[in-house]
Amino acid sequence: MTVPVVALAYLGAHLLSLLGNGLAAVALPLIVLQVTGSPGSVGVVSLATAGPALLVGLAAGVVIDRTNRRTSSILADVVSALAVAAIPVVDLVSGLTLGWLVALAIVGAFGDVPGLTARQVLVPAVARHTGVSLERLVGLRQAMTSIALVIGPAAAGILLTVFDGSTVLLVTAATSAAAALLTLVLPGRLGAITEAPVRTSVVAELAAGARVLRRSRFLSGTVGLTLGLAVVLGGLQGLVLPVWFTALGRPDLLGLVLTALALGMLVGTAVFTTAGVRGSRGRWTVGALVGTTGGFLAIATLASPVVVLAGAAVLGLSNATLGAILGVLQAERIPDAAHGRVLSLQNALLQVAAPAGIGLAGVVAEVGSPVAAGFSVVAVWVVVVLVVGASGALRDLEPARAS
Repeated sequence: MTVPVVALAYLGAHLLSLLGNGLAAVALPLIVLQVTGSPGSVGVVSLATAGPALLVGLAAGVVIDRTNRRTSSILADVVSALAVAAIPVVDLVSGLTLGWLVALAIVGAFGDVPGLTARQVLVPAVARHTGVSLERLVGLRQAMTSIALVIGPAAAGILLTVFDGSTVLLVTAATSAAAALLTLVLPGRLGAITEAPVRTSVVAELAAGARVLRRSRFLSGTVGLTLGLAVVLGGLQGLVLPVWFTALGRPDLLGLVLTALALGMLVGTAVFTTAGVRGSRGRWTVGALVGTTGGFLAIATLASPVVVLAGAAVLGLSNATLGAILGVLQAERIPDAAHGRVLSLQNALLQVAAPAGIGLAGVVAEVGSPVAAGFSVVAVWVVVVLVVGASGALRDLEPARAS
């Protein structure tokens, strides 16, 4: 079965937007170091943008539920492109300072989370318009995410060996602009609001979205699993593995582990995309949860680089499958009128979930060991899985029984 042009445009926009984020994640810290000469300044920029990113992510859900979702996605990518492109322009005109870098990073936050949320909300409409099943479309989107994880850091490394950081940021801006152009291929009616929103205050609308989440065991459970994944991945990737590989004198192996993770994700999305429409969703979910937990545990043991690499591959395969399943179920079951607010709440919380995992791992590693730190964040995941399982949130997952 071929993929229609509209679906290809949607998937291409998702890929290009993530590539832009990946390029910026590598290039921007280097530019901060070049400008300030202080590693601490990298942390200052990151911390300064965390709060605004959380608030913008929350408010974006209200905007997305009030306006055309296609338009929201385009505007978010345009904002991202302009914010990144402004950095080399300011450098050329007046010279960069830490203040400029913080200000432009905050502006960029107005594009990143809202753009991701708007594209997620568009999934059901794109699937209906193109005739592509939700399983296949979400699986293909997961594949685009995996490809971006593989290509993004590698492309940034290659570009930075040839060009300076400012030039790389112009390439980054071009990818975001291209994502906006591809989204224009989507018919405008795909992003239309199906129900007239009740216009109240932003706080009241956010509270209404939170109530939708709280009243649904299923939605609370899927959001909990998503946040749990981010906590553990943040702790393992952001602290445990870098500390351990540095102690071994092999920091280069971290890149190999991330590659194994991304390649595992590619395999997982390929399998789910071709076979996800067949068989029981419950069995797929249980298999993905078991595989994800096993991968986390293998990595946390830090038994040897080979064990960690194998764990990363298993984790990537299982995590991609789990992510695709959760994406399909959320697309089916979140009410359209609150879709943007529910997903923006999830995506905003994701901005603090990974740093929370890094913080937890850092505290445990400081008083214990990298192994203890790894198992501490994996314990968070185990608790989340047990709570979600006990709540019955994942009891009825089949399409025929979806409410």
